[in-house]
Amino acid sequence: QVQVVESGGGLVQAGESLRLSCTVSGLTFENHAMGWSRQAPGKEREGVSCINWNGGYTHYVDSVKGRFTISRDNGKNTVYLQMSVLSPEDSGMYSCAPLRFCSDTRPMTPLYGDWGQGTQVTVSS
Repeated sequence: QVQVVESGGGLVQAGESLRLSCTVSGLTFENHAMGWSRQAPGKEREGVSCINWNGGYTHYVDSVKGRFTISRDNGKNTVYLQMSVLSPEDSGMYSCAPLRFCSDTRPMTPLYGDWGQGTQVTVSS
C-alpha cells in the first residue's frame, strides 16, 4: 500500500525557518508528481506547492512565493519543503501526497484519494 510519512514540523517564531520532509513508499516514486498542502483550524485545505516527476517544474501558491522552496530526491523517495521567513499565517497541518499532476492552472489532486496525516507547523508572533 502507498504510505506517506511527513516530518519536520514544530513550533517556531515569526521570521524563522523549517524544512519539512515527506517520504513515500509503495509506489514508483520517480514517476509521480508530489505536492504539499496545508490546513488551519476552521479553514479549507490549501495547496501550497508541487513538483513534477523529475523536478523540472514547480508550482507555488502566491502567498509563499519567494519564501518556500520545494525539492525532491528520487533516490531517497523524499520530497522537501524548505520554508523561510515564516509568519503566523503559515501555521497549519502540512500534508504531502502523490499527485495526478502539478500545474499552475489545475488544483492539486491526490493520486490515491487523500493527503497524508501531516506534520504540524505553528508560527508564533
